[in-house]
Amino acid sequence: MHCTIFDINVFSLSLIFCLLTYRVIMSNKEVKAALKSARDAIRNKEYKEALKHCKAVLKHEKNNYNAWVFIGLAAAELEQPDQAQSAYKKAAELEPGQLLAWQGLANLYEKSNQTGVVENLSNVYQKLLELYESTDKQKWCEICRKLVELYQQEKKHLEVARTWHKMIKKKQEEGADNAELHQLWKRLIQLLPDSTQNQDNETQQLLLTAFEHAVNSVDVIPSEVHQKLYKDFIQCLSKFPHETARLKKACDDMMVLYPAMSYPLEVLCLHFIQSGSFTEEALHCCCRLMEMDSSSSPGLIGLGIKSLQEKKYEEAVKSLTEGLKQTSRCQAAWYYLAEAQMKMHKYKEAVFSSNQALKISGQLDDSSINLQQKYLVLRLKAEALIKISGADTAEEAIKTLEQISDINIDPLLQALKGQAYLNKGLIDQASKVAQQLVLSHPHLAEAHALEGLIHYNQKNYQEAEKSFQRAIERKAETGEYHHYLGLTYWFMGEEIRKDKTKALTQFLKAAKLDNYMGNIFCYLGHYYRDVAGEKSRARGCYKKAFELDGTDGVAGAAAVDLSVELGDTETALAILSAVTERASAGTAKWAWLRRGLYYLRAGQHSQAVADLQAALRADPKDSNCWESLGEAYLSRGGYTTALKSFTKASELNPESLYSIYKAASIEQILGKYKDAIAEYQQILKKSKEYVPALKGLGECYLMMARATLADYLDGKVLDYIEQALEYFTRATKHRPDVSCLWKLLGDACTLVHVISSSKVNVKVLGSLIGQNVSKQMLKKSELLSLGGRCYGRALKLMSLPNTWCDLGINYYRQAQHLTAAGSDMNEISELLEKSLQCLKKAVRLDNKNHLYWNALGVVACCSGVGNYALAQHSFIKSVQAEQINVVAWTNLGVLYLATENIQQAHEAFKVAQSLEPSYLMCWIGQALIAETVGSYETMDLFRHTTELSMHTEGAKGYAYWVCSTLQDKTNRETELYRYNIVQMNAIPAAHVVLSKYTERIQKDASAFMMLGYLNEYLQLKKQATDAYQRAVSLLKNSEDKEKYNIAMQNYGRSLCAIGQYDKAIQAYMSTPLTELDGIIGVALAYFRKGLLQDSIKAYERALSLAESEQDKAHILTALAIIEYKQNKVDPAKTLLFKCSLLKEPITESLQALCTLGLIKQDVTLATAALKELLKHTERKDNVYERCLITAAVYALQGRNVGVQRQASKAIHSNPDDHALWSLLSRLVPVYTPQNAKGGAVAGNVAHILDLNHGEKALLHTAVNQLAVGCHSAEDKKNNALKDIQKAVHLFPDDPAAWAVLMGACHAENTLVCLNNTQPKRTDLEMTLVATVSAKTKEKDLSAKYIQALEDWSLCQAVTGLKEAGRITEAEALCTKGLKSCPDQPDLFLLLRQVQCKQLFQSHKELPDAILEELHKTVMSSNFTSVTAWHWLAKVYQSQRMMVAAEMCYRKSLQLASQHGNWNGKLSSLLRLALLALEICMANISNDHWPSLVQEATTEALKLSFCPLAVLLQALLQYNHKMGARYVFSNTMYPTQTIWLNFKS
Repeated sequence: MHCTIFDINVFSLSLIFCLLTYRVIMSNKEVKAALKSARDAIRNKEYKEALKHCKAVLKHEKNNYNAWVFIGLAAAELEQPDQAQSAYKKAAELEPGQLLAWQGLANLYEKSNQTGVVENLSNVYQKLLELYESTDKQKWCEICRKLVELYQQEKKHLEVARTWHKMIKKKQEEGADNAELHQLWKRLIQLLPDSTQNQDNETQQLLLTAFEHAVNSVDVIPSEVHQKLYKDFIQCLSKFPHETARLKKACDDMMVLYPAMSYPLEVLCLHFIQSGSFTEEALHCCCRLMEMDSSSSPGLIGLGIKSLQEKKYEEAVKSLTEGLKQTSRCQAAWYYLAEAQMKMHKYKEAVFSSNQALKISGQLDDSSINLQQKYLVLRLKAEALIKISGADTAEEAIKTLEQISDINIDPLLQALKGQAYLNKGLIDQASKVAQQLVLSHPHLAEAHALEGLIHYNQKNYQEAEKSFQRAIERKAETGEYHHYLGLTYWFMGEEIRKDKTKALTQFLKAAKLDNYMGNIFCYLGHYYRDVAGEKSRARGCYKKAFELDGTDGVAGAAAVDLSVELGDTETALAILSAVTERASAGTAKWAWLRRGLYYLRAGQHSQAVADLQAALRADPKDSNCWESLGEAYLSRGGYTTALKSFTKASELNPESLYSIYKAASIEQILGKYKDAIAEYQQILKKSKEYVPALKGLGECYLMMARATLADYLDGKVLDYIEQALEYFTRATKHRPDVSCLWKLLGDACTLVHVISSSKVNVKVLGSLIGQNVSKQMLKKSELLSLGGRCYGRALKLMSLPNTWCDLGINYYRQAQHLTAAGSDMNEISELLEKSLQCLKKAVRLDNKNHLYWNALGVVACCSGVGNYALAQHSFIKSVQAEQINVVAWTNLGVLYLATENIQQAHEAFKVAQSLEPSYLMCWIGQALIAETVGSYETMDLFRHTTELSMHTEGAKGYAYWVCSTLQDKTNRETELYRYNIVQMNAIPAAHVVLSKYTERIQKDASAFMMLGYLNEYLQLKKQATDAYQRAVSLLKNSEDKEKYNIAMQNYGRSLCAIGQYDKAIQAYMSTPLTELDGIIGVALAYFRKGLLQDSIKAYERALSLAESEQDKAHILTALAIIEYKQNKVDPAKTLLFKCSLLKEPITESLQALCTLGLIKQDVTLATAALKELLKHTERKDNVYERCLITAAVYALQGRNVGVQRQASKAIHSNPDDHALWSLLSRLVPVYTPQNAKGGAVAGNVAHILDLNHGEKALLHTAVNQLAVGCHSAEDKKNNALKDIQKAVHLFPDDPAAWAVLMGACHAENTLVCLNNTQPKRTDLEMTLVATVSAKTKEKDLSAKYIQALEDWSLCQAVTGLKEAGRITEAEALCTKGLKSCPDQPDLFLLLRQVQCKQLFQSHKELPDAILEELHKTVMSSNFTSVTAWHWLAKVYQSQRMMVAAEMCYRKSLQLASQHGNWNGKLSSLLRLALLALEICMANISNDHWPSLVQEATTEALKLSFCPLAVLLQALLQYNHKMGARYVFSNTMYPTQTIWLNFKS
């Protein structure tokens, strides 16, 4: 309880006042003084001080009432509730009639939050009521209200009512006015909750009494306040079933006062409805209510119950449903609704309504009335579940029945349980229940019906008939029994099954008794449709059945099918639309399918697709649905989705040929011909005579032939045509009456008109040409003629304009072929006339088709007809028939061009271009016009035609202009040449299109001449020879001998290029050789053949004919080369000097002169020639050759750095030249090995710039990486071994790559030795040596190069074997190499090294003779070999001959310096320093060796920063006990890597 500050202050003041006025006789002045002090302390809020004074009082006077009260007050203020409570209780015990202690306790309990104080507080309040009753009425009422609030919190409603009634009674005794009493009665109503029906009767009566007094005490009657109070009163009464009379009286009284208000009637109606007995009085009440408010839910429910009693089930369901929308808490209404739904056989809805009723029942008390209603609902629910059928619902029905207490004694419930067992499949239990019921209740119809159902379920129709008849005898008015008896007759023996009369009789009786059972009407429909043949009557029965049971798909489908069959599509569509509108996802498949098919037939494809998809959601495995969906997709152009649908249908039903066929036909439409062919073949495996598949196969091959024809793959085209003809022929065997098959045969035969006659050899089935052979080979003319006959056969079957057009085109193609073959002109004219007549026939049949007019125009303007007026008229008519007609406009332009009307032709082509810019033929026409008028755009136009597509006219035109441009040597530096030839990649493009041209047209000699010319430019020497040979063969019998001679000379030149010199000479000699080119050509052939004298004579003859200075210079250069070939250096030099003295010297002669100086090691000559050569640097061609020659001259001059700089300079000017980058990568490791890292980068750049020819680039990269010491331990992805492996994989025929691979493997094995790890690449030496030897034999290389490569490989292999410790194998390999080629000083030196290795390992002193022999070997083997002197130094060093070792190292250093060998110099200096350091470390006192270390390392550091040199200096300093730490800090690389570089 909570108390305000105001209450506390009032209490304190009253307490003080009482104490001041309260007179007691004190026996002691000190007690009085102490109490006064305590009082003052409390007034000043000094509560602890007050406690002290009170305790002092209690010492003298233990039962002092005031002291105990003061203690209670002070303790309460000090938040000591227990002490305060004790003090107050003590005071109350001392003087229970005094108020102060009780007031203090009340205040204390009100402020306390502890549990359990409520009971104490209520006792205190009751005591205070006793004390205040006679003294203070106001206080008494106040405490009374507090006590009521306390009881209300504790939900002690009876005490609340009693206490409040006492207070009202007190007020009445005091004479309170009516308004105050009214408020008190209303307050009592508010205090008592609505759930008082769960309280005792006294509380209920007190509540109702309060309502009555409150209603009667309202000041103004009638009024809104009174009306609301009356409604609450009636509502309260409606909750007490035993207060019916009181409720009726209250409702009647309220209706008298408020006649327009419907609320009392609504409450009264609901009371009657829930009571379970709907009497006339209840009906009268509901009617009155509906008159007042037609939308009143209780009234609607009442009317529904009335309709149910009158067997108006539809009206009952409608009214009850409407009423329950607003009054959903009425259990009885749900029950009545479920009952009505059961009568209408809406079992699922009945189950739902029953569940709603049970849900409400669970919230009510378990009174006998509620239990009885609950059992009724449970029984009804069980019946509905049993009627639904199914194992799950049967199990639920059994559980529902078990909730009814009297199930075991009620036979009807037992019968229901038996049916549930039967539905669940528990026939034994069902039979047991039936037997017991029949024995115990033989007159019970349900027992016999259950027995009949069991027999029917077991297909024991004879016994079922008897059981159902017994049930009907006991309950003849039950339509369900007649229905089951009818079903029994329907499925009974053969005779009855055929007759069906008995079944009809029973179905009709059942329908009469129960016209809501849809299944009865469905079987009546079956009878009228299948037995009586009355489709209209059957449709009516099916419609009735479907109207009664919307879930009966059989009845609905039958009604729709019969409606469609009877022509009533509107009714069918209405049924289907009604079903689909209310159908949930995945249901009503039959309706979705039928409506989808209807829309498909009606052409409404989108709606059809949507409905068929809905049908598939209901049954995704129905192949028929998938087929129908595929048809719908196909109808609206959705080929991909249609294909998926038909594929799915064929997967679900592999035996369905139609699905496979449709999938194949769609793939054919989509251009997936190979997939379509596979599908068609699959069909033919199942049915060899399936004509649509044969036709489809033929069409696929025909379409593939047309597509391949555009790619100029004529061989494939003929193969496809042959296949197409075979399948079309097989199709015509089975269906010779189908016109389109013959037309397709004609199309296939006519398609060969483009292909060269020499290629056309097509096999056709003998039956097609009327022969008994299996297959017959036909030529082009025979095939075209066969095509015409096939078109004729098609026209006999069906005269169509397109077939007439195709026949006309076929005759035209035949005439073209005969014209090209040079046949009789009469025959050609006859064919052309036939063609014209056929095309005119097509035009007469369909004069609106632009294609027919266009074909007529083409034939009319051909050379054999020449009727240009008719052609012009036809093309104009074609344009008029079809405005967007690019073909007709192009043909019109060709007609004008042929008649030399250039301007009109240009305008016609321009219109065609505007209609379709990508159409090829109009561009060819414009190119021909440009060529005719001499426009500079001609080549661009022809090139554009080749970019659009391939066509023979455009291909030849472009190739002609490319070759013409190439033959003009004066335009090489022009922007036009660079654009047309270089930037547009003209040579390869022209070569491609011309190759296709010659593949198609094989009798055009000029085309083969141009093809050979282009092949020469592309370095396709063999192909060039073949092209020229073909041109020669075509021109052999030609009258144009000049052209023949040119072709023969070209042929000779190409033969010389491929090394067939005899044939080349023969070819040249077969021509008159009056021109300079022919004479030079035969001279070159003589030279290549080795007939040098004949070559000289030919060149001298050519020199006499040469007119230009350049020609003379070239001939003189050639003569100089021949002289050098005969080892006549001086004459060669003289001839080359003559060339340089001409007015127009050529770079080739200067290059030859410079090369001659290089070969002869003549620095002066080479330098002078190079100087002259470099004067012609304005020409940007031959940059690589100039750079190579310049670098060679610098190398001859000993300018090693200049060699690299020259290559770098050339690259700077031509950074995109891969050859220059490759050259730099090749030169660096030879001349500037210190820059090998840059050489590796150059090699990588060269490889990137030319990936197709990057063989040497990768090789040079690997060599540079070996030179710089790059290995796998340093970089696993970028090292010499990786790069050379790539080179070997890309170019396995290069022996140099295998040799470098051997070196890379050796370097990696050396690294393994330094790391003391297991080698990964062992026993490779012999294999790699053999590989290098084999590859050199396969390649056409110089003998010197081969010998050097094999020698190096052999030495490398021996070195690897020696370091691997395989001394015997190394010695054997050396011996074998020396036997095959004794003159190999390096190999002999290696043999000595191998032989001496074991001696070195024994650490024995060698005799002087052996040392002398080894010294002679080094001196005689290769005096200039740095490594040989290093090895000899090691020998002396092993024998402690340090001075001799020093001399060897100095000798190697001298040799390296002389030859500019940077690696040799660095290696010699480091080895010399290491030798001296070893002596210093041995503590030999000699100043020579420390100074030698310092001198050698200093020189090494001058060459390059070398960490090893720094290390050696540090070791020397360390040996002298000096500051080596600083020197060591400059050592940047691991020692292991330094040694690896050193050993490399």
